[in-house]
Amino acid sequence: MKKYSHKREAILRAIQDTDTHPSASWVYERLKPEFPDLSLATVYRNIAEFVKEELIVSVGNVNGLERYDARVHPHTHFICNCCGAVYDLCDYDDGIVDSAVADQTGFCVERHELIFKGLCNKCSAEKVG
Repeated sequence: MKKYSHKREAILRAIQDTDTHPSASWVYERLKPEFPDLSLATVYRNIAEFVKEELIVSVGNVNGLERYDARVHPHTHFICNCCGAVYDLCDYDDGIVDSAVADQTGFCVERHELIFKGLCNKCSAEKVG
């Protein structure tokens, strides 16, 4: 367990308090006014520890930036190829996918990561309009 620090707590809270699936730079920009001596390296270092401790998960690389989620329970994501927004698809039954793979292959599925990519409603409407 890492030593308590206000910066560390603030970094985790910033990720937990948003549903935007933030990048490290997003967290840094949000916290810099509150912590003028905060460095981007500190944000990256703490995020890596949070991932290791399973307090957050990486959603993956979106438009060149690693994005994170504080919702660590298994769920599916949708990533917009145009604006880069990341959405949780929590109502999608991920267990069906695990069962189907196990049934078809005989593998013992422990977990999976499923990401849909395409255009969000806003970008899709702008493309049509």
